[in-house]
Amino acid sequence: MKKLLSFVILAQLANAQAPSGYYSSANGLSGAPLKTALSSIITNGHQDKGYNGLWTAYKTTDIDKNYENDGSILDIYSERPTSSDPYNFTPVNDQCGTYSTEGNCYNREHIVPQSLFNEASPMRNDIHFIRATDGKVNGMRSNYPFGKVGSTTFTSQNGSKLGSSASSGFSGTVFEPIDEFKGDVARMIFYFVTRYQNQLSSFSSGNMLGSSAFPGLQTWELNVLLTWHNQDPVSQAEINRNNASYTFQGNRNPFIDNPSYVNQIWGSQTPTQDTQAPTTVTNLSIPSKTGNSISLTWSASTDNIAVTSYDVYMNGSLKSNVNSTSTTITSLNPSTTYSFYVKAKDAAGNASSNSATISGTTNAGTTPPTNCVNETFETIPTSNASSYTTKTWTNGGITWTATDSRSDQTISNKAITVRDGSLKSSSFVNGISSLTVTTQLKFSGTSGTFNVLVNGVNVGTIPYSTTATTTTINNINISGNVVLTLVNNSSSNRVAIDNLIWTCSAGSARHSITSSENNEVQELQVYPNPISNNEIFVKGETENIQKAEVYNLQGKVMQTINQPFKNGKSIKVNQLPQGIYILKLNETSLKFLVK
Repeated sequence: MKKLLSFVILAQLANAQAPSGYYSSANGLSGAPLKTALSSIITNGHQDKGYNGLWTAYKTTDIDKNYENDGSILDIYSERPTSSDPYNFTPVNDQCGTYSTEGNCYNREHIVPQSLFNEASPMRNDIHFIRATDGKVNGMRSNYPFGKVGSTTFTSQNGSKLGSSASSGFSGTVFEPIDEFKGDVARMIFYFVTRYQNQLSSFSSGNMLGSSAFPGLQTWELNVLLTWHNQDPVSQAEINRNNASYTFQGNRNPFIDNPSYVNQIWGSQTPTQDTQAPTTVTNLSIPSKTGNSISLTWSASTDNIAVTSYDVYMNGSLKSNVNSTSTTITSLNPSTTYSFYVKAKDAAGNASSNSATISGTTNAGTTPPTNCVNETFETIPTSNASSYTTKTWTNGGITWTATDSRSDQTISNKAITVRDGSLKSSSFVNGISSLTVTTQLKFSGTSGTFNVLVNGVNVGTIPYSTTATTTTINNINISGNVVLTLVNNSSSNRVAIDNLIWTCSAGSARHSITSSENNEVQELQVYPNPISNNEIFVKGETENIQKAEVYNLQGKVMQTINQPFKNGKSIKVNQLPQGIYILKLNETSLKFLVK
């Protein structure tokens, strides 16, 4: 359904919903004073109903009464305003849950990512900027800012897009909703930076937030949101949601009630272009190094609006761009000297002058084995998925054959399920050093094991049970051509296999991870595994760990935490979809599972 009401009529309708005198203390104000007055108004009366309270709220706030009017969840990432929706979610019944594709379930999408405010309350639970959206698309949006997409890498079934930015002033990855909901997104973000303006200095920018109460947003993002607000006026669906949110939470979004507040605060024209460069990076140092990497740290630069990232140069050439004050440069040669300097950048693209140049020499040693096979089972055959047959597919140069198997079950995403059969690879030339695989017993049966054969010789076993379990077999160390086979020791247990990773062999010599600086083995271990409550506990010596990074199996950085163990032996991580992840602690990598 297209929007049928004009901007003026909608604004009048919106104003009619707020209690008499609700905005009286903002009368006659503009600019930063108006923003501050509105912040006070919408902070008063705000009742924090908790994170699980969002599920309750969605039964009234996020129901489709304006498009199909069918009582389903109104999801801005799947709603098609002028045609049939690709799928619909039933409130409560379809809340996540696990998902692998669009249409599986809906979950809680923080339009301003909760990683930017460290998942703290009441921000984490605020209904005004947390929408019920498709879990898969929410996961693809991740914590990227909103902007105009140039080159697209993902498109949802209603046309929402992820890709490289075409918005002036920012060149990273952005997410772009369809035109129908661009104003909705803008007004939710305007609400956030107004409601929480006094806390913005303690939040991460995420390449979108500003560090001061006014304007509260980075220049490039503010330009995008002003355009979207003016191009996509307030809809009746927004008005309905604002009213329901007020009933649930006790405060309102003033930019839905009074859309003119946006231009009264930030101006209808593009804000003055930022031309001031950040200050020069100082205190660049090398806290640690290995045979193939050098770690760098430096002091944060300052800027009139906000520093958004740092360019790291090695031997005079740009090596990486990071949004933290530390990084590790990898894939270096042993016993080799490298020089480094760093530049700070802001959202407008202004760059500081070069920092002082420092040099570091990598340690002598060999590079440990790398992951040479990473089978996620996303390309397994889908025809006759629930039938037990022999299924064959090729991925990453390896042809896999699964006998007496089905392909309709999941662990992280797709998985192959073997009954009275085996999973076998074609011949692979680079050997095998270690094997990691996740298993789970499906349907009925009892716990058991798979035999792991390399070239027909048993090198260990992989256990399975009703709980998804990730197991690693180390020190296999067979070089040359190898064929890997996993054989189910039961003829009736139906066992799903997912996220199979093996490292190549560099020969028959055993590789160990040691610290040449301290001449001691660094024993680190994640527990429990799978993790719970978004918290990772780590056994071992953590005192000298400067940075923790969480990667998914596609190599994407999901979170970076500096000084991760300054307050104890655990790390709080962002909410992650179900699957296997890598926790990198300095140069040590540990696998963990999220159920």
